[in-house]
Amino acid sequence: MSDAESALPSDLDSDAVQTALVEWYEDDHREFPWRRTDDPYEILVSEVMSQQTQLGRVVEAWEAFLDEWPTVATLADADRADVVAFWTSHSLGYNNRAKYLHEAAQQVMEDHGGEFPQTPDGLSELMGVGPYTANAVASFAFNNGDAVVDTNVKRVLHRAFAVPDDDTAFESAASELMPEGQSRVWNNAIMELGGVACGKTPACDESGCPWRQWCHAYETGDFTAPDVPTQPKFEGSRRQMRGRVVRILGEYDELTLDELGPRVRVDYGGENGEEWLRGLLEDLDDDGLVEFDAQSDDGTVRLRR
Repeated sequence: MSDAESALPSDLDSDAVQTALVEWYEDDHREFPWRRTDDPYEILVSEVMSQQTQLGRVVEAWEAFLDEWPTVATLADADRADVVAFWTSHSLGYNNRAKYLHEAAQQVMEDHGGEFPQTPDGLSELMGVGPYTANAVASFAFNNGDAVVDTNVKRVLHRAFAVPDDDTAFESAASELMPEGQSRVWNNAIMELGGVACGKTPACDESGCPWRQWCHAYETGDFTAPDVPTQPKFEGSRRQMRGRVVRILGEYDELTLDELGPRVRVDYGGENGEEWLRGLLEDLDDDGLVEFDAQSDDGTVRLRR
């Protein structure tokens, strides 16, 4: 891309910008255990767990998960219900992630001889692995990824270099800035910058932000940034109720609708009664998480094994 087409300032010293960020990151950054490994399985588990979950909460769950299933082979051989039950017990949200992670492990073993693909395209063929996660695993496990562009990175680029709030512009700017062949350290560093120095409330001086001398926001005092999508309310949500069903069924071999309903919600009945519960269970059955016998008189349900 030429300077005229670039989303970055034409006079930006990219080499200096790159060096400043990498040195800042390597000098002092938050310690997470998955940053100390290049095992693609361990990194994939961390990436899946980290989706919409605070990193501090992920550490304990990640370590416990790897104690239980230390390799991709052990996870592939595991009982899916046990994996889903683990996910629920650690409040990791969206139980489908556990199911997809289990299926991805089986794909690695059955289709790839136990070896992970090493490119974003190859990794994205695994179940439940989207473009962002595929690129993260390629970057952090194999140093073979593209520039990460997540909400934090967009915020940093918009504030520091006045990159327009446009996905194409963000992707171009991120790609231009990343040093060739350094996706592992660069993607960790720029995400750290967004998480530590350039959050919704910036901490430029407190964090020693390495980009202050180039930063448009720091110079002008205008720290506006692209809108960040708000999370839907969790309390009382369908997502919460799905997780509650899975957790309850983990404690019993099977339950009938009449037995399960009052355990799921204290206001079971009426518009939140059997018809509502059947719809919830049919969704969970379609997702492969439970076995629901909708044709039986009592509507028995159990975790899928």
